[in-house]
Amino acid sequence: MIKALDNSLSEAIWNKINFKTKPLGSLGLLEHIAHKVALVQQTLEPTLLNPHLFVIAADHGIALEGVSDFPQEVTYQMVMNFVGGGAAINAFSKQHGIKLQVVDAGVNYPFETALPIIHGKIGLGTKSFLKEQAISEKELTAAQELSKTLISKYVQSDCNIIGFGEMGIANTSSAAAMMSLVCLIPVSDCVGRGTGINDEKLHHKIRVIAEGAERAKPFIQNPADVLLQVGGFEIAVICYAMIEAAKRNMIVLVDGFIATAAFLVAQSIEPNLIDYALFCHQSNEKAHEQMLDYLKQKPILNLGMRLGEGTGCAVAYPIIKSAVHFLNEMASFETAGVSNN
Repeated sequence: MIKALDNSLSEAIWNKINFKTKPLGSLGLLEHIAHKVALVQQTLEPTLLNPHLFVIAADHGIALEGVSDFPQEVTYQMVMNFVGGGAAINAFSKQHGIKLQVVDAGVNYPFETALPIIHGKIGLGTKSFLKEQAISEKELTAAQELSKTLISKYVQSDCNIIGFGEMGIANTSSAAAMMSLVCLIPVSDCVGRGTGINDEKLHHKIRVIAEGAERAKPFIQNPADVLLQVGGFEIAVICYAMIEAAKRNMIVLVDGFIATAAFLVAQSIEPNLIDYALFCHQSNEKAHEQMLDYLKQKPILNLGMRLGEGTGCAVAYPIIKSAVHFLNEMASFETAGVSNN
């Protein structure tokens, strides 16, 4: 269980922020980021240590229903691109000193065991949620165990900030279905163009997801049922890994549309998770803004990005560093000898 934050230090943190040599509130969202990090760490002098980012990959049976312009094999091809260092997340992680690790949670491809990834294959992709339950109970348990392994085995003990990216052709379809089932809004309001489909394919995608979500509704009794019915292996792992990270008092960086869908379920399971999370950007994928509104959260960035991979986390990270840095390094009115109104 994620512990509720102790708010007894909140006023002292705000006092430290407010008495810096600046007009009240003039650093905007940076002030709120600094406050959240300090409150999670229960200190007036927070630090960011050894940032980690997992890119978790898996395939989706719903891809076989024609909801994406890209074939399923792109999932494994992108994993190879991550390993080769050629993806956007490689560039941004390297730029900002973030340790990047790639995870196979269920790609429909037999990777060589020597490949430098975390081999956690749960299955060769999910079932098509249009026709049947996407994930079995046994597979969901395996996803939970993998999430615990990632946090306990592959994260340095002094890491205190972590993000999660994903790769999986058609995973925007799973995310849209999850959003509809959790937020109780029509599928048509949850579906975007994903990898860039045209109008005809968009209408087809909406129909497929709507039928799949309707099939799933009678089986939804608790948040985990959403994962079982319409989720993906990588989404389930992200969901439970966010929870595990927060249990260890880490700052959890939430990426875009798919990662936020995972967060919706995770927060339904563990309501206190929201206190540990920073929402890194607003995706250009339709409905992500609605997700953020539902969660009552303001994103750090809005750059029109919709790539996934955890790129929003990596690009937002230096801004989070700036928030922590001003709290620790900026002079107060008293120490600077500046008059304060």
